[in-house]
Amino acid sequence: MSSVVLEVKNLHVRFPVHGGILQRKVADVRAVDGVSFTVNRGETLGLVGESGCGKTTVGRALINILSHVAPGVEVEGEVNYVDANGTKTNLLALSRSEMVRFRSKIQMIFQDPYSSLNARLSVKQIIAEPLEIHQPELTAAQVDEKVKWLLERVGLQPEYAVRFPHEFSGGQRQRIGIARALATNPDVIICDEPVSALDVSVQAQVINLMEDLQKEFGMSYLFIAHDLSVVYHISQRIAVMYLGNMVEIGSADDVYFDPVHPYSRALLSAVPEPDPTRRDKKRIVLQGDIPTPLNKPSGCGFRTRCPIAQPACAQDAPVMIAAPNGSHVACPYTT
Repeated sequence: MSSVVLEVKNLHVRFPVHGGILQRKVADVRAVDGVSFTVNRGETLGLVGESGCGKTTVGRALINILSHVAPGVEVEGEVNYVDANGTKTNLLALSRSEMVRFRSKIQMIFQDPYSSLNARLSVKQIIAEPLEIHQPELTAAQVDEKVKWLLERVGLQPEYAVRFPHEFSGGQRQRIGIARALATNPDVIICDEPVSALDVSVQAQVINLMEDLQKEFGMSYLFIAHDLSVVYHISQRIAVMYLGNMVEIGSADDVYFDPVHPYSRALLSAVPEPDPTRRDKKRIVLQGDIPTPLNKPSGCGFRTRCPIAQPACAQDAPVMIAAPNGSHVACPYTT
């Protein structure tokens, strides 16, 4: 069995910007600008970065829905789904109809539990919909049984199947979204900030639930979030993004406790420290504002705020190289 379940190569996503009386295309927003990484079977890869760095766009590109929600978007590169036999399929090359049979293998949990569930459908209908699409051979009784079983797996009462989303709290709605994602027994679940809209106590419940389900079903997570403490808690590896580019990727311990890239160091220095005896770490404050993806700096996108920038940084975009701690970093001046 292949150890890699998802392989992303040189992913680019550009959104058109229209202007003028005739609303012609005048520029591109380079939301994702050459991202590459892999997700292994049974692991959680955390994807972190500031708001607007392209995390959510990466997640939506992986499940090949951007062209349906953003007309005119340009997506290039490869997103290879690798089945148990090692056969690769580039999802970006598939049409909408060809993509249907792979949607059961790659599911998504959305950020907002209030808008990601159809208010007109009951909980049973919401969870049963993917079953009816991807497993049409199931009888009505089998679907009912599977829905009840899924509700129990996510800590909800089977009797809740007849209720509607507005009758639940945010945490309960997110559990319903998780049950929907689990319905087709996927290999990969893209988690797009699944706990950011929840209270802290509820966040812990949902994170623990997701860890338990991963151990039970052996699926992989791409966990997109901005809360670094949550990402460290659930992830085996962490990838850091800045302005559409990957700047560092490595094991959770290496990236969280020993970051190499200047941006990763600044990002991790901002994590609140609850222990008063350990609040002596120095906060790294970056100068300037984040450049706009409409007009990114030449070469390294971080060079305008980087404390160790060199003249050569303005020439070519840096490639990922191995760092002494085992991580891979997009900076030749940190090793």
